[in-house]
Amino acid sequence: MPLDTFFAYLGTYSDLDDALADYAAVKTLHTELDLIDAYDAAVIERRDDGKVRIVKKHETPTRAGGVLGGGVGLATGLVIALFPAAAIGTGLLAGTTAAGAALGAVAGHAAAGMSRKDLKEAGEQLDEGTAALVVVGASDMASKIESAMAKAEKVETKQLEADQDAIEADAREA
Repeated sequence: MPLDTFFAYLGTYSDLDDALADYAAVKTLHTELDLIDAYDAAVIERRDDGKVRIVKKHETPTRAGGVLGGGVGLATGLVIALFPAAAIGTGLLAGTTAAGAALGAVAGHAAAGMSRKDLKEAGEQLDEGTAALVVVGASDMASKIESAMAKAEKVETKQLEADQDAIEADAREA
């Protein structure tokens, strides 16, 4: 079972617009500057009622996002693992039971790819802000991704291991 090592970059923001601006900066690294070849990202917002929703997401089609068809990859899976209700508010579970099962499979793999301590710390960090940006990318892109997250009040980096073949197999079974 080959494990790919990625890093999850978790930025917290007091303002949703700042999170969206950094999301756009990371996307620019990929689309315009061609500096990152594959990444997943999700912007989440904590509303006044305490509920969390996914505002925007990008999933690289060549990874699990392509298999699921709905564009759900490791960043969204990690957000759902930390905040399960975010899937409901975003409409990710709309449609079929299979879509929910596939989302659960990706979330399970994302959560399993991090230590329990890192998951706990990630959840606590994301609890601190009004908005957050989660980016999953290759380890050699760390400085570029972190510099693109310039508006974040705090950025944490956590190692994430994932078996892409297993994610794809579980997603197909769902």
